[in-house]
Amino acid sequence: MSDDTRSELYAELAAVGPYGTHPGHALITMVEPHPGHEYAYNRWYEDDHYYAGAMAMPWMCAGRRWVATRDLQLLRYPEKSAIAQPVTTGCYLSTYWITAGRYDDHMRWTVSINKRLNRDGRVYHDRTHVLTAFQDHEATVYRDGAAGPRDQHALDHPYAGLVLQVVEADTPAQRAELLEWLRSRHLPKRLAGSPAAMVTVFRPTPLPGDRMTYVKQVEGVDTRLTLLWFLQADPRECWEDRFTGLDAVVAESGLGRVELVAPFVPTLPGTDTYVDRLR
Repeated sequence: MSDDTRSELYAELAAVGPYGTHPGHALITMVEPHPGHEYAYNRWYEDDHYYAGAMAMPWMCAGRRWVATRDLQLLRYPEKSAIAQPVTTGCYLSTYWITAGRYDDHMRWTVSINKRLNRDGRVYHDRTHVLTAFQDHEATVYRDGAAGPRDQHALDHPYAGLVLQVVEADTPAQRAELLEWLRSRHLPKRLAGSPAAMVTVFRPTPLPGDRMTYVKQVEGVDTRLTLLWFLQADPRECWEDRFTGLDAVVAESGLGRVELVAPFVPTLPGTDTYVDRLR
């Protein structure tokens, strides 16, 4: 292995381009380890891939892993989901923030490093990517206004749970209307008095043509929105009151449909906690 890291280039790169704290982009990836590979997959991701394949990369400024035990998987809906078939598929979710304005820079690095990791035998192939997409930030709606935490803190703050919601419009124009309805009407009303402190809204972007072949191209680039609800309570404690019926509310708006509502709790980094409760 060469010791040449071209470190002289780092000083040049650090002096140019955006370097704010706003999460302008995200990587949201929901994965299903193949049966019998749950422990090995979790150890690979916790010990190696979370760092070498994500957090060590330039402009990836925050990350968090989440898990859906079997009881959480069974809360998901709708039963016929365009995202997961069956809807219980995808027991691990990883979420990462990328600095605004640095998407292209990050993508160049991530494609190259994942090719290198694959070549070096550091990619775990006994898994299925259920939903993996880089996304652009569209909006964040807060329950408590300026009281915080802000969205840049969301993956570091000790939230007790997260709900992943995917909604889809029929056309790109309708998606713009759906986004405005979510941002100005639906989400503020739904957040009020709830255990959810904020909702971040993203729209998916196409994966590059030279992506790894085991990750399928993103669907719904022009019509989908991805919502992350950050909860201060275990989702099981508030599911019936706060998260059932979101599909009916969106349908009543006439602006789109819900393709997935899925609750998660945070993993305990460095451990196999919850791995024995996935099936």
